[in-house]
Amino acid sequence: MNYLIGVDVGTSATKTVLYDEECRPVAEASADYPLYQPQNGWAEQNPQDWEEAAASTIREVIAKSRVNAEDIKGIGLSGQMHGLVMLNEANEVIRPAIIWCDQRTAAECEEITAKVGAKRLIEITANPALTGFTASKILWVRNHEPKNYANCRHILLPKDYVRFVMTGEYATEVSDASGMQLLDVPNRCWSKEILEKLDIDEGLLPKVFESPEVTGHISTEFAQRTGLSVNCVVAGGAGDNAAAAVGTGIVEEGKAFTTIGTSGVVFAHTNDPVIDPQGRVHTFCCAVPGCWHVMGVTQAAGLSLKWFRENLAENLDFDAINQAIAGVPRGSRRLIYLPYLMGERTPHLNPDCRGVFFGLSAMHKRADMLRAVMEGVSFSLLDCWNILQEMNIKVKDMMACGGGSKSPLWRQMLANMYGCPVKVGGEGGGAVLGAAILAGVASGIYEDVPTACRRFVGTASVCQPKPDAHEYYGKVHKLYNKLYDQLKECYGDLAAL
Repeated sequence: MNYLIGVDVGTSATKTVLYDEECRPVAEASADYPLYQPQNGWAEQNPQDWEEAAASTIREVIAKSRVNAEDIKGIGLSGQMHGLVMLNEANEVIRPAIIWCDQRTAAECEEITAKVGAKRLIEITANPALTGFTASKILWVRNHEPKNYANCRHILLPKDYVRFVMTGEYATEVSDASGMQLLDVPNRCWSKEILEKLDIDEGLLPKVFESPEVTGHISTEFAQRTGLSVNCVVAGGAGDNAAAAVGTGIVEEGKAFTTIGTSGVVFAHTNDPVIDPQGRVHTFCCAVPGCWHVMGVTQAAGLSLKWFRENLAENLDFDAINQAIAGVPRGSRRLIYLPYLMGERTPHLNPDCRGVFFGLSAMHKRADMLRAVMEGVSFSLLDCWNILQEMNIKVKDMMACGGGSKSPLWRQMLANMYGCPVKVGGEGGGAVLGAAILAGVASGIYEDVPTACRRFVGTASVCQPKPDAHEYYGKVHKLYNKLYDQLKECYGDLAAL
């Protein structure tokens, strides 16, 4: 029997799963690590934490399964996108990684737009300059930490740093590279025009592969550290959302998924590079060679619930949360939550907006606030869904994934808001399964990505929309959007204090 490993380098933890060649999970492990916020709006992590988490979880799944190392044919990597890892000439990490939700780079985004031009930037990278993307982080280090920039010899994304530790190769793949704002997204290669206008040396960047391609083999050092074989291939893998698309079978036209992880995403597969000229949603290369995806991203989806649990709900577990809110009527007794804890991407592109509870009264209990958080996050995902509809992207099949998808109540909420059935796959799906499938293609076990997904990715349950709830949420969503419009100027005033 052949085996595959998927490794997902997330924001709060790295999850590793060992699968057999029929994509049945054999063993899994996870390791947590901290996120640092040295200033308001900043977000950093230590790349060595990802490295140790990947190594320790791989050791653990091999030990649990007692599988022969030579039978593990491939590893696929998934991970948080947009982070900046800088290595010096000795391959040492120069500074903490600036990760996806960091909002410090508003001035650098203005600099990028001025140097490239707003229209040209979208034409090449399929996106406007965004604070979360990697290019603005590179410029921030150059502008504020010139010694660190001068010492930089290699720039890597989070999962690609883990790849380097595994293989010694400086490599990335098209889906994750699409979120750096340096890739020519329609042509799937580094943009010489962008790099020249921003004065970034292409030699700092890794080689770009397609997601199911072999990027290297496990090094002797990493093999000794983990128990893997040096014959094990490492696939290109994919950014977390592109990998989740593979793991949920969203690899063909007409299919989409919603994920509620730390951030929230509505993601649709497309055979063509469809671009929103307003830049409200992102068009990236997807993990299927020659295809793309369009996605809207909200900054604080599961993060909103995590923040509330840790600070106001005594760390209630998710079963207790679902039980608590089951008795709260839809609309949370006229309480609305705006989930802008870390600024927002879709549809507002505003790093200054912040979270709000609107309508709070003495009658409200903790359960009302918990439901309002889940509804507010769902409204932000509905914003993404509506833009995809405007772009004439037809969705016939919506899957749910991420930690929030485990809640039947949250899935029903989404179905009611979208007016569309929302499905969930079996256990062990999502980004980590997607990474393993990509490894299976790279190692020659599977023919291609769509064929493997049709064979191994199924549906466990479906939530059907309720017409009365759909109509009600449509009314609340209008007020939700009106609140942002009313507060937009105030957010700028708050940031200036």
